Amino acid sequence: MASIQKRPDGRWRARYRDGAGKEHSRHFKRKVDAQRWVDEVTASIVTGQYVDPNAGRVLFRDYAELWREAQVHRPSSHDHVEGMLRRHAYPFFGDRHISSILPSEIQAWVKRLASGDRTTKRVPLAPTTVGVVHGIVSQIFRAAVRDRKLLANPCEGTRLPRAEKRRVIPVTTTQVEKLREGMPDELKALVVFAAGTGLRQGEVFGMTRDRLRLLGRNPVVIVDRQLVQRRIIGPQFGPLKTKASYRTVPLPKIVVEALNNHIDAYDIAEDGLLFTMSGHPIGRSAFGHLFRPVALTAGLNAHTGTGMHALRHYYASLLIRYGESVKTVQARLGHASAAETLDTYSHMWPDAEDRTRDAIDDVLGKGEREHREDEGVG
Repeated sequence: MASIQKRPDGRWRARYRDGAGKEHSRHFKRKVDAQRWVDEVTASIVTGQYVDPNAGRVLFRDYAELWREAQVHRPSSHDHVEGMLRRHAYPFFGDRHISSILPSEIQAWVKRLASGDRTTKRVPLAPTTVGVVHGIVSQIFRAAVRDRKLLANPCEGTRLPRAEKRRVIPVTTTQVEKLREGMPDELKALVVFAAGTGLRQGEVFGMTRDRLRLLGRNPVVIVDRQLVQRRIIGPQFGPLKTKASYRTVPLPKIVVEALNNHIDAYDIAEDGLLFTMSGHPIGRSAFGHLFRPVALTAGLNAHTGTGMHALRHYYASLLIRYGESVKTVQARLGHASAAETLDTYSHMWPDAEDRTRDAIDDVLGKGEREHREDEGVG
């Protein structure tokens, strides 16, 4: 299986055959180094941890594409992963052998993503985005380790930039009204619908008339799909984010009225999209270019957010203000867990410390007042 021989030039040649019968060899100046190498290889073969030295010579881009195509992703996630790799990983590692990429290089890459690069005009990425990209690349290297192309994942131990969690600051009703007034006529009802239901952007863009139940005493909207943007294919209906995202949301009277007026004005077909831009499905990029200038004019900023998600936060803040429970807010928003809801909006619920003080004061304070009256004090 393995042997060590001294060559005429004085060096020691160590060689072995792997499980496939392929011979591998290296040369050393000292016999002890040759023996150590043979022992390490033999131990790895016996323990099942052996990795062919040539297995890692596949290019990162080639292996990553094979990995990506094998993943069971939703269409939107498939495009998201492709975009992240194409924009942020392939320019750095795409043409490198996966076995040649070192942990120190991964660390330097993360720092470069977070800091930006004036030479290439790369803008700094947000810490959360850096974490997402690093996570995708780490998954690829973990797969390579499982496939016995690498001994270890070079992404392990990377120090990532810390993402500072910001408190959600909801927009005001006045700002929502300004948003509505600033939008084109065909999208005014979209603002009312989003603010009055808390639907995600893709859910709003993919809403069709047949998902509305506007008649009767309890009008609702059925949320069971969204419009996803495919890089090559274009917009198409796709599944929702999680199982909890499939839900039925009650429609307030003001939303029902806005939708009815909108449907009549634009003659929306039974299976037609509720909202379009010039008759075409709404694209995220095109909508962002339209929405953000209006949002800034309405007074939205970095604290409230200038995207459509601000309307989702507004909806959540109204539910909390009017006493809805965590579980109700979770259900309306389609969050996967109550923990997710609390993590985002816990600061909006009445302060627990104040409620504690009021409860004790109400009980003990009443007893103290009665005692003082019995004693004829005050």
